[in-house]
Amino acid sequence: MYYAGIDIGSLATKVCIIEESGKIAGYVIERTTASIVDVGKNTLFECIKIAGIKRDEIVYSVVTGYGRNLAFAELADEKVTEITCHAIGAKHLFPECHTVIDIGGQDSKVMRLDDTGKVMKFTMNDKCAAGTGRFLEVMAGVLGVDLQEMGKMADRSKSRVSITSTCTVFAESEVISLIASGEKSEDIVAGLNEAIAKRVGGLVRQIGAEDDVVMTGGVAKNRGVVKALEREINHSVKVPDEPQIVGALGAAIIAEKRYRV
Repeated sequence: MYYAGIDIGSLATKVCIIEESGKIAGYVIERTTASIVDVGKNTLFECIKIAGIKRDEIVYSVVTGYGRNLAFAELADEKVTEITCHAIGAKHLFPECHTVIDIGGQDSKVMRLDDTGKVMKFTMNDKCAAGTGRFLEVMAGVLGVDLQEMGKMADRSKSRVSITSTCTVFAESEVISLIASGEKSEDIVAGLNEAIAKRVGGLVRQIGAEDDVVMTGGVAKNRGVVKALEREINHSVKVPDEPQIVGALGAAIIAEKRYRV
């Protein structure tokens, strides 16, 4: 028997299928579009193919993420909040995890967990895109660089540029001005990473960080942001091999537990 977790985020849709043992049988990450249900169905179908199984071998599925309410009826047996799913997924990958930082496409969340993985406290940013994946996506477009290269670019920085605007719209204008004044792209990127770290660091301080600290979400692939965040919160930060699927993994683990109840 297999269990599926479907995480429909604002920028990416992730599906993870696990075996009864908890081992990952396959996962897929696709871009989220306006056709949320169709993207969810297509991503699930692709993951089934990768796992090498049949649809009816998935005995229970859970959907999470910002698109869960719309997709629930057609895609899954149950819907669960992404806060719970990221906590379960992170705890599964890092049993000593007590703090989870999830930087998604449209929001950032920080969770404090107990020894069992239950969320004791959490906080999240407002609906502003500052400090999120969308913030970095916009800035990558302004700089004309690949989003995946931004982490490496920061490593080449010799003089980090301070980004004073926290608003994405104002920061975009600020970056355009910095480019026009001759600042190097790698120094601007380092400044952007620092700006995100300060924004998220404020959330961490609201609930307090306790080791181990684990970072999930697509932004965790940007090593520059991770390093800046470690400096900001004065804690080492662990990153899963594929941080984008942690919510989907947690949803699949919950699916397995709910099926056996």
